[in-house]
Amino acid sequence: MPGGRLTHEERQCVAAGLAAGLSYAEIARRLGRPGSTISREVGRNGGARGYRANQAQQATKWRARRRKPHPATPSETGERAPRAQYEFEDRFAEMMARTGVPAMMARVLVCLFTSDTGSLTAPELVARLQVSPASVSKAVGWLEQRGLVGRERDGRRERYVIDDHVWYQAWQVSVRSMAMWADFTQQGADLFGSASPAGARLRATSQFFQHLGHDMAQAAEHWRQTLSARP
Repeated sequence: MPGGRLTHEERQCVAAGLAAGLSYAEIARRLGRPGSTISREVGRNGGARGYRANQAQQATKWRARRRKPHPATPSETGERAPRAQYEFEDRFAEMMARTGVPAMMARVLVCLFTSDTGSLTAPELVARLQVSPASVSKAVGWLEQRGLVGRERDGRRERYVIDDHVWYQAWQVSVRSMAMWADFTQQGADLFGSASPAGARLRATSQFFQHLGHDMAQAAEHWRQTLSARP
């Protein structure tokens, strides 16, 4: 059925088509699907560069489970029904995927964001997302490397934590990355020589990352001072 849900085999064809550099329209033509179906499928599952058939299949199953009817009892605030929260979490994860966060990593990050405590254990994430412990471990490792998630001991358990300063911490990681790019490309510029096209390209790249890193560091410090000034 042209407008129905993609099968796993079709998702594998989408991934293969993207790897081969085919346009969405060409992939859609080969599958006998509307172009909008392919663009929506890729957009909500990591984009053209991050699309993976297995992850897309898993994410679709997860969304289907989350969209099943839930009791319409209000949350602790008495204002929001759980179903609305679940739907928001789905959209939040899809937005993250469209901006480059892998689907599984996005789902874990959303769970932490929407948890009242801002922290969950690995078993809690496994139960909530209905995925394997290995998937959770891989996702947390990816998020931790980028400064988005921390770890805390809770007795014999380990909790994964996201705090109010998460974006400041992630920004600082990005600043350090910019410094590494600037330093390494400068080394390349010195090696190839600024008179060569490669050397000039590397030097321009180094200068770009130097300026970008400087501006990012200033922005982070401004935000830190703003937070410190709050009552």
